[in-house]
This record gives sequence, C-alpha cells and structure tokens, in this order.
Amino acid sequence: MGVRRLTYFLLLLLGGLSPRLRAEEAPLSRYATVSVETAKTSIYIGTVTLPAPVFVRQGITYSTTYAAKVFPYFFYNEKGSLSIDVPDADLRKLERGEVIDFTGEAKTTGGEERHVEGRAQPTDANSGKLKVRVFVSKKIQLIFNTTYHFLPEPGP
Repeated sequence: MGVRRLTYFLLLLLGGLSPRLRAEEAPLSRYATVSVETAKTSIYIGTVTLPAPVFVRQGITYSTTYAAKVFPYFFYNEKGSLSIDVPDADLRKLERGEVIDFTGEAKTTGGEERHVEGRAQPTDANSGKLKVRVFVSKKIQLIFNTTYHFLPEPGP
C-alpha cells in the first residue's frame, strides 16, 4: 500500500513538471528588440505624435528615446528617454497569447519624469496592440493606442 501511494505521488509530481522535462522553452533572446508604430493622440485643439525608435531589452527593461511633437503647440515638443519593465514571465504570457500590464517611466532631456503604464494585447507570438498612458501631471494623462512587433534576431 505504501509503495503504491509513493509511486502515485511521484507520478503526480513528475506530471506537474513534465513540460519542463519534455522540452526546453524557446529562448527569450528573440524578444530582444521590439518596434512600436508611431502613436498619436488628441488634446484640446491639437494632437500629440509620439514616434519611438526600436526598443532594446537589457535585463527586464526595454529602453528607447522619443521625440514628442505637439501640434500646433510646438513649444511643448519634448525629447527624452522611455523605459518599461517586462519580466521574463510576462514575455512568456505574450508568447501564449495572454494580455499583460506593464509600467515604466519617461524622462525628458530637461529632467522631468513621467510615469508610464500600459497594456499589451498580443495578436500572435510576435505582435499585438498596445495601450499606453503617459502621466504628464497628476491631472493630465495622454493615452496612446498603437501596435508592436518583435523584430527577428540578426543572423550570423
């Protein structure tokens, strides 16, 4: 009786671990760079356009620079850096088609910091939709809807 219970317990334990034992997960290095389409949002009698070069991942953080254009209020244009945190577990969720939330910060070249929050909704393992909120102040937030696409790893 005791041997059967032990065998049953071991089978349950190994069954829970079997995906890890059967096949290794695909490397996360294929998610090292991501392209985000230029985002645009409306403000009172104007628009804000936010083009961002390719985001590069180091550790759990994706970083890039930005140059926001405010039309017609060009004197509000700004440049800076933008970073968001996406842990490995969240990349695995995207890979499985699950929605993730992320946070980060933007810092203008003048030193102002802005909190960033967002949600990524995958359409497949390599691309999807983004909703990003940039908190300009306690009362003002800009909401951008755009898309993302992970870039292929460079070949040898």
